[in-house]
Amino acid sequence: MSAAAPAVRAVNLVKIYQTGGLPVPAVRGVDLTVEAGEFVAIMGPSGSGKSTLVHMLGGLDTRTSGEIWIEGTRADTLSESGWALLRRRNIGFVFQFFNLVDNMTVADNVELPALLGGSTAKHARERREYLLGELGLTGKADVAPSRLSGGEQQRVALARALSNHPRVLLADEPTGNLDSRNTRDVLRLLGEVHRQGQTIVLVTHDARVAGLADRVVTLLDGQIVDDGAIGLPRRRTKGGPGDVVELRG
Repeated sequence: MSAAAPAVRAVNLVKIYQTGGLPVPAVRGVDLTVEAGEFVAIMGPSGSGKSTLVHMLGGLDTRTSGEIWIEGTRADTLSESGWALLRRRNIGFVFQFFNLVDNMTVADNVELPALLGGSTAKHARERREYLLGELGLTGKADVAPSRLSGGEQQRVALARALSNHPRVLLADEPTGNLDSRNTRDVLRLLGEVHRQGQTIVLVTHDARVAGLADRVVTLLDGQIVDDGAIGLPRRRTKGGPGDVVELRG
């Protein structure tokens, strides 16, 4: 694997669903490159193919044609188990509808990916405590996800996705079910991990979320119609929990 390889690269990516025997194109020949440490927001109207694109990049939906490369390794030809291993090691995913394990506590939900990825129990616990603290959920560690509000569950899902220090964070509308206060907590954490070098590809309708990104990619009818940088690139530093993060937008 080349050290200069992009974190994510899609080449002529196509997804066609069959509905009632008729082909319905969802993604039409998308070319997208995301460099390591870059934050790319994907926007567009409902039905434009945003979620389908991100799900394909994470191997959660199969492509019809085209190529997907993750850090210089071709991924679209992987088996289901190969994708699962790649996600465990390199990809964190935040779903719009949480997908938390309800017979486990919040703490266990957040720690599990780190443990599966090879972290020690001590490191997994420390990472969990840090992430839940940043998201205002320290007091919920021993609670079952079903006893949380939708906003709390979404924040737990973000903590879980980040627990293993994934090389790439894929997020599908991570603030879609949050009120303004909870959205600020999520934006603060996303801004902080991005400053620390986290690669993020995020679907959103929210201009506040897109304002954190380095680039905004706009989809319409399954095709990229705009791909532009936002302002000047921000200098990334080795941040810590006490850093002040400037939120743009």
